[in-house]
Amino acid sequence: MPPAAREVLALLACLAAGLAASQDFPLRYGQAPSAYKSVYSLPIAVAQRQGFFRANGVDFRTVVPLDGGADRMVAGLHDGTFDLMHIATTFLVRANLAGSDVVAIAAEFGNPIYSLIARADVSRIEALKGRTVGLADPGGSITYSMRKLFARHGLGESDLQVKTIEGTPSRLGCLRRGECDAVPLGQPQDMLAVAEGFRLLGRSSDVVPPYVYTVTAARRSWAAANSDAVVRYVRALAAAQHAIADPNMRPAIAATLAEATDVPLAIAESVLRLYAQPGPRVIPAQAEIDPQGIRQVIAFMSEAGQLKGPMPDAARFIDLRYLQAAGIR
Repeated sequence: MPPAAREVLALLACLAAGLAASQDFPLRYGQAPSAYKSVYSLPIAVAQRQGFFRANGVDFRTVVPLDGGADRMVAGLHDGTFDLMHIATTFLVRANLAGSDVVAIAAEFGNPIYSLIARADVSRIEALKGRTVGLADPGGSITYSMRKLFARHGLGESDLQVKTIEGTPSRLGCLRRGECDAVPLGQPQDMLAVAEGFRLLGRSSDVVPPYVYTVTAARRSWAAANSDAVVRYVRALAAAQHAIADPNMRPAIAATLAEATDVPLAIAESVLRLYAQPGPRVIPAQAEIDPQGIRQVIAFMSEAGQLKGPMPDAARFIDLRYLQAAGIR
């Protein structure tokens, strides 16, 4: 090929690359500080490190507010701080019923595993009577599942000294400082605590049916106006979840989890082994939202007294058009 022709082709390639980059959709994704260094950041971390966002034409940017909490995160959707957000389904339902047009457009985690971790001298759940337990938001599914676990062992919340502590890292800190006798922890902090000598007393998955724990949410109006960007995001998230489930990808996923959560590789590998065990799927296969899993969340909230009157229809809280447009059912 003549040098001039090669130069023309090189120029065209550069122009094509520049055009592709200019067509990338910028997406700002809100993640609470409590989730940022936990396993709940894994699908997003995988999508970033494996290039799934780039492959789908998404210029992805994670935004972590200095102060988190569900109300702050939902406010961030309304004031333009971010476009999409990670949120527990219970808090999405609460925000929607309060007047926000926030809806779930993809599932990030279903059927979570929260471990009740205690001081080494607490050998069984019954021994927590009268002692200090750090729980999450009273209206959230973590606390609901812990109440179920305590009830199985004959304890009501009035039998405990309860402290409300948001986020697994903060609850682990309470346990380490000796200010809590037991706390529910997600991964990988629960396994890290056991490695440090704390005791595993039980898990949330022992007492609650399958449900949808965390979702990617957007304002319904914003998503409708930016549907192409949302579909591209959904495809990237689905690709990441597929990679997490692929045994051939296990070493790379474990390395990503270790890096994202600042834990040893052996702990990250243990988390993935836990998720691979038979039983309800912890991470969706491809970002699919199970309406029955949303109904179960609503039932949790109703039973806990967080909802009054007839239970709302699950369809109010989800918008499946973007999953369908991405070829996901």
